[in-house]
Amino acid sequence: MKYVNAGGSPSFSPTRNVARFAAVALCAVALSGCSTVKGWFGGGKKDDGKPNEPTELTDITPSVKVDKIWSVNAGKGEDRIGVRQGPTVADGRVYAAAIKGGVHAYDLQTGKEVWHYVPKREDKDKKDKDIRLSGGPGAGDGLVVIGGLDGEVIALDAATGAEKWKAKVSNEVIAAPTIGLGMVFVRSNDGRVTAFDAASGERRWFWSHEVPMLSVRGNGSPTLGPGYVFVGNDDGTINALAANDGRPTWDAPVALPEGRSELDRMADVDGAPVLEGTVLYATSFKKRTVAIDAPSGRPIWVSDHGGVGRLGIGSDRLIVADPTGLVFGLDKASGSALWQQPSLARRNLSGAAVQGDYAVVGDYDGYIHWLKLDTGEFAARARVGGKALRANPVVVDGVLVVQNVEGELTAFKLQ
Repeated sequence: MKYVNAGGSPSFSPTRNVARFAAVALCAVALSGCSTVKGWFGGGKKDDGKPNEPTELTDITPSVKVDKIWSVNAGKGEDRIGVRQGPTVADGRVYAAAIKGGVHAYDLQTGKEVWHYVPKREDKDKKDKDIRLSGGPGAGDGLVVIGGLDGEVIALDAATGAEKWKAKVSNEVIAAPTIGLGMVFVRSNDGRVTAFDAASGERRWFWSHEVPMLSVRGNGSPTLGPGYVFVGNDDGTINALAANDGRPTWDAPVALPEGRSELDRMADVDGAPVLEGTVLYATSFKKRTVAIDAPSGRPIWVSDHGGVGRLGIGSDRLIVADPTGLVFGLDKASGSALWQQPSLARRNLSGAAVQGDYAVVGDYDGYIHWLKLDTGEFAARARVGGKALRANPVVVDGVLVVQNVEGELTAFKLQ
């Protein structure tokens, strides 16, 4: 692993652009080795000799009323690119992008469009003038920042959508940039984190981590703490970097890349780590979740339940969806499983979120599922457009916002 200040010249070759899994590969991995699972609490159906097919949904009796408050289309969507493109919410606005369609800002409560930005290439000789935006926007400190599939980084004024600066990184950007501490932190797909000055776009430093030959398609955003940047890596580790210069301060394993084949060794930490107080939570595709003391890197506990998406955080528990479609409620203090919900097996779930007293996950067929936080029982279900929900649901001010692979953006409230 390397880090370089902006004033120095790097003395090493850029990390190679290795083979990545598209969404179909992730689905194939999730299907392998699964056993037949009977549904708990209703909402699922036994497999009837079809162990590789998604569990069919059955009717449930809702225990909470879900209201769709608005729905808009943010553009073409990510389709099959597999970047888990999702929205971000800041200061009462929802910011969303599409591969083609630019960046949109919407009012969180009404869905009314506030502004729309469409980038163009400066090279007029190129036939394709559109910049293909990827990942989701990052927002904060008056900025909205988005990355592109050709390594573009574009910073916009959050109030108006006016372009403030552009920069370039070494590989495609499929994670939302993180903004804070006077900088913009961009994770590119070659394992590199680059810090830019938030006001000028000048590069301050970068840090590089080797990428395995095979990994799950997707990256988690860097997570900020007081003076630190926490980065989940494709080899199952997590690093703490000094925010001012990118210097590594500690690294710790979330899951070990063990196994006979490259496929078996996939241990990606692709959900952004979550910092709560001084405790950092991270989860891995290899079905492991850890709690780490953030200042020191010391492990607090390890759980054998985890997944590739973002953790949902409740007051006393964490919610994780594993690659086979099991959803777990984990005790925040010990990591022990308080409940599991197997009736979504092989439905290629998104990361989890928490809305009120409910855990929320999306699936490959456009369904959103609300589960009771205390028991894991199904509480409600809704469908968004019939296309896959790969991005993590986002909950702010009691409003849940989801984006599907066609770019459809929908907001829900609970009664």
